[in-house]
Amino acid sequence: MARLPVVVSACALALALFAPAASASSDMQVGIADDGVTQRLPQLAPNTIRDWKNVGVDVTRVLAIWEYVAPAKDAATAPAGFDASNPDDPAYDWAALDATIDLLLKRGIEPIVSITGPGPIWASQFPSRRNGRYKPDPEKFGQFASAVAKRYGSRVNRYIIWNEPNLPNWLQPQFSCSGKRCKPASPAIYRELWKAAVPKVREANPGAAIYLGSTASRGDNPRSANSSMRPLLWLRSLGCINRSFRRDNSTAGCSSAGTISADGISYHPHTRVAPPTVRLKNPDEAAIADTGRILKTVDAMQRAGTVENHAAPGQRFNLYYTEWGYQTNPPDPFSGVSFAEQSAWLQEGAYMAWRQPRVKLLVQYLWRDDPVRDKGQGPNAYSGWQSGLYLYDGRAKPSRKTWPQPFWASLPRGSREATLWGQVKPGGAHEVTIESRKGRGSFRALTKVTTDANGYFVLRTPVSGKRSFRFTWLGSDTGGPDRRMTSSAVEVTRRR
Repeated sequence: MARLPVVVSACALALALFAPAASASSDMQVGIADDGVTQRLPQLAPNTIRDWKNVGVDVTRVLAIWEYVAPAKDAATAPAGFDASNPDDPAYDWAALDATIDLLLKRGIEPIVSITGPGPIWASQFPSRRNGRYKPDPEKFGQFASAVAKRYGSRVNRYIIWNEPNLPNWLQPQFSCSGKRCKPASPAIYRELWKAAVPKVREANPGAAIYLGSTASRGDNPRSANSSMRPLLWLRSLGCINRSFRRDNSTAGCSSAGTISADGISYHPHTRVAPPTVRLKNPDEAAIADTGRILKTVDAMQRAGTVENHAAPGQRFNLYYTEWGYQTNPPDPFSGVSFAEQSAWLQEGAYMAWRQPRVKLLVQYLWRDDPVRDKGQGPNAYSGWQSGLYLYDGRAKPSRKTWPQPFWASLPRGSREATLWGQVKPGGAHEVTIESRKGRGSFRALTKVTTDANGYFVLRTPVSGKRSFRFTWLGSDTGGPDRRMTSSAVEVTRRR
């Protein structure tokens, strides 16, 4: 990977450039996922998507939820004469999805469409259960995927197959249980859905990239068929490998699994109430600090021959983090962090993702909090997701200011140099001024740097004692005239 084109002024106080090719993804894109706004609050969507463009959003993950688009979702049989592969069948309702795609493309934002369940009742292999999540019929899902890809054709170039298939909210059953012993079931179900859908998507749009997975970062100990499955167990089961990364055909469907051909791995590395540097204790779970665990598992799947890189045969997969965020308190006192922590940790997490050369996308989830839905006592009284940059009532959190211009300073113990990293969104070449101060003094200009084509910069500077850094530039994240913008300040202390 090429060095970042960072330019430092001649009076840079002997600052050294820091852009190691093996530890940075200078082409990492930035995105937003918020279907609650784009598809369920259409009156807000035009201005919201305009705002996304103003803050430099490259892509938006959009859910194409089967039961929302298909007809007669609560019926045991599909309507007579319904042609599920034909996007022009009048029984389909594409209105919300069409409007979202149109608005995004009008603003120059790329949609990544996740073709996902839950499906209508009639699309289950067992419609008598009245559960559209339970064992969706692969053939019928393939027809729906075909309709989606035909509908949007070359307007959409990237897809994901299913959302969070390791959670029972989206796919059931997760496990096959006999007594107290449970074995993974959802990976085999997913494999058949993939095999039915992907050829249809590629037939309709041969150049499209299709991402595998989109697993949630956590799971539970299996106590029932609908316990959440830990993501790395899910991936190993899909890839027919055991904990030692050796081929294992004992998992359901693995004796005749064949090879899954994907263009990348989608993942949701959410972290709860802890800094992004904290690794999850369970080795089968992975948050943003555990990127190495994910890559190690995916690489083992490739070596086993059960998955292959369709986009770049013979090369290792890239990761696409298609959801990531921190819930806040307020409003959620159980799962939320403070506003200040959300602001700081989103910036630090962006730096961590950027440092991984195989992470190509980081999507903020959400823009605006879900409404709080009271579904019982304790954490259930704060159902929904409150990780937005805005509260549900429209008030901005501090992260609204810092997310478009993340800044982080890193000073490992024993080091004499701090690494300063930041991004200006929208991307492109920007001149930024790095400022520093000692103690509580005033910030003073240290040097000027020019960002790369994606708005990133990185450099190293000597540090003695305690020092704070920030950066400023002329720009706008509202679409208005350029003005002096200032990042958050980050303090570092040299420790021997």
